[in-house]
Amino acid sequence: MKLKEIYEKAYKRGIELDPRGVDEVTSELERAGKDFADLKEGEKRFFDTEKLVNPYADTRILCGDPGTEVRRMLVGIDMEVGEILLADRLTERGKKVDLVLAHHPQGKPMADLYDVMDMQSGILYKYGVPVNVAEDIMDERIKEVERRLMPVNHTRAVDAARLLDIPFMCIHTPTDNAVTTYLQDLFDEQQPRYVSDVIDILRSIPEYEGASAETLGPKVVCGAARRRVGKVFVDMTGGTGGSKKAFETLTNAGVSTIVGMHIGEDHRKEASKNHINVVIAGHIASDSIGINLMLDHVLDESVEVVEASGFRRISRD
Repeated sequence: MKLKEIYEKAYKRGIELDPRGVDEVTSELERAGKDFADLKEGEKRFFDTEKLVNPYADTRILCGDPGTEVRRMLVGIDMEVGEILLADRLTERGKKVDLVLAHHPQGKPMADLYDVMDMQSGILYKYGVPVNVAEDIMDERIKEVERRLMPVNHTRAVDAARLLDIPFMCIHTPTDNAVTTYLQDLFDEQQPRYVSDVIDILRSIPEYEGASAETLGPKVVCGAARRRVGKVFVDMTGGTGGSKKAFETLTNAGVSTIVGMHIGEDHRKEASKNHINVVIAGHIASDSIGINLMLDHVLDESVEVVEASGFRRISRD
């Protein structure tokens, strides 16, 4: 498969699985086109034209010829300088790596991570939060994340890959969309009664079952296992953690239980204050599910996947 083909199939699949719905994403792409058209000629060279077709700023080909033929790819959650050197070492030992694929963004996509967070407003709106409230509470959080990312040395891993002539790509939000949709559909179908049932459902999934044995499996961090579940909201996409103010609005919208990848202590306290059950499924295992679902859709049998950096390949085909 060509690198460009893998990239295009990934972001297009992300659009299909976007929790906001395809119509909302299409509207976002149209808005990007208008923004570009309205720019002065001198400003257009600074515009990321990939935004005209790919709404996920945290998903890009970081370096390498898009026409590269990919027969073997090294895939992991966090692919940094060490993993780039690992790819080079594997190539030296006769196991040529044609592409390094990261889940978490590097380079410009890492700097632009805040840019995908606006989708969280659309997701909150879908779950019953008034759109003006959803956009208002997210605005402050988006600016906070943007400021936090400003001093980071974003290009280290990309520079290493470029120097070693190793194609490098990251797929973030599309894979998060995949696991979010997969789990939301599962809970909507199975209708768990108690929070303990949520844990049981998660542990029946191979990635979470493995995490329960190897590292850290699903855990209740707010509420209790014997509590009723009520309305479940799977919160695993949109760049990074949202606003603490969202918990009150979600309670008012009827959400009783949130299933997420991770949660900060301040967010956990706010969820507890608003009487929301929170089940943390696990970060790396959740990311692995998203990547596995994406690779099942994107790759053909000609591409070999080499696991690294916390990722475990489990095909559902």
